[in-house]
Amino acid sequence: MVQIVTNDQLKNMMQNARNRTLELVDGLTDEQMMGPQIRTVNPLLWEIGHVAYFHEYFILRSLYNQESVIGDRADELYDSIAVHHDTRWDLPLLSEADTLDYMQTVQDRLFERLEGEMASEQDSFMYQFATFHEDMHTEAFIWARQTLAYPTPNFANAKDVSKERSAGSHPGFVDVCGGTFRLGAEKSAPFLFDNEKWAHDVEVKPFSIARAPVTNGEFAEFIAAGGYENRDYWSPEGWKYIQEKKLQHPGYWQRSGGSDWSLKQFDRIIPLPLHQPVIHVNWYEANAYCNWANLRLPTEIEWEVAALGEPGSDGNLASSKRRYPWGDQSPTSAQANLDGRALGCIDVAALPEGDSAFGCRQMLGNVWEWTSDDFNPFPGFEADAYYEYSTMLFGTTKVLRGGGWPTRSRMVHGTYRNYFEPHRWNVFSGFRTCKK
Repeated sequence: MVQIVTNDQLKNMMQNARNRTLELVDGLTDEQMMGPQIRTVNPLLWEIGHVAYFHEYFILRSLYNQESVIGDRADELYDSIAVHHDTRWDLPLLSEADTLDYMQTVQDRLFERLEGEMASEQDSFMYQFATFHEDMHTEAFIWARQTLAYPTPNFANAKDVSKERSAGSHPGFVDVCGGTFRLGAEKSAPFLFDNEKWAHDVEVKPFSIARAPVTNGEFAEFIAAGGYENRDYWSPEGWKYIQEKKLQHPGYWQRSGGSDWSLKQFDRIIPLPLHQPVIHVNWYEANAYCNWANLRLPTEIEWEVAALGEPGSDGNLASSKRRYPWGDQSPTSAQANLDGRALGCIDVAALPEGDSAFGCRQMLGNVWEWTSDDFNPFPGFEADAYYEYSTMLFGTTKVLRGGGWPTRSRMVHGTYRNYFEPHRWNVFSGFRTCKK
């Protein structure tokens, strides 16, 4: 059961998400809106049309029996399940002007439906879900711009975070007590996604987890020690992958002369920020680093306990559980690097106000964190209206937790589960470690 919200809240959320989409395509040429055919990105012209299609299909058409704004072409062009990724560059897409008009017309119709002060339970869920779907795609638009070396986007909410980029390192581990923990989301959650269903008791042994994610400086030590050249650190699949791809370092790193590293950020090359979390690394790389350092990735349950759990008076985990690492209040800029406001990562020691009860920093925002676990359903899983949202990825992807710097704060919460194939690295992925 979703928490019922006001119609004004829904409208404001939708408009804010749409503003971010428009910021991400503003100023791009027709050629850039299509881009080269790459497996890990979509043509932006196709993808913004798909965003409008999702709103239209799941709300106007499926719930309220309205016809598509653009007729049969909608399904033929923008159904992401039926339209194979590799064909999206060859479709007779709408022009950019017509696509933007399609998006606006759909949004206008959605707004027209919201009458009165409070939304219905059905609208409260589906309008938010469609908005969060657009939020997910705006994050994908950002990694597409990074992948294609497009200019740094211009966000209205961008802030000067120079202080947060000089906060330094945050080394060490914290001890987390064991006990019984409710993994997943309760039915009373204000909003949840289907793969969070449902909270269930899991027994957890005590463990030690890093205070902060692994930094660029720490990962550079792994490279200098021959980490990409020693098969012993890699899983068989990971070793095969890096040999085929001839990987010797994270994808956006490059030598800047001598032994120094530089980092590609959008269309710029900057000196490697040593105290920022390593980002754009795949699961294989994260796991290999852990093997080299005699550490390990946290399990999904360990990550959630460290982020949301609290120590009890008896030395075991308390029965209470937070919605966010710092408590139950929605994220602020003092607690988490979210919403794209920094236009990149900040140092791992920044934002102490966002610490969890056990003293872990930045467990929401800055960088998504790989866990050791495969992405699988929880007991009692039920697919929501968008059946394919989770079901198609169970068993073939790894779980990431926490959110990255572009992730929208209205969407992410402590039980949110992200998932990608273990070879994916152009997403905003990093990791933290546990002691063995």
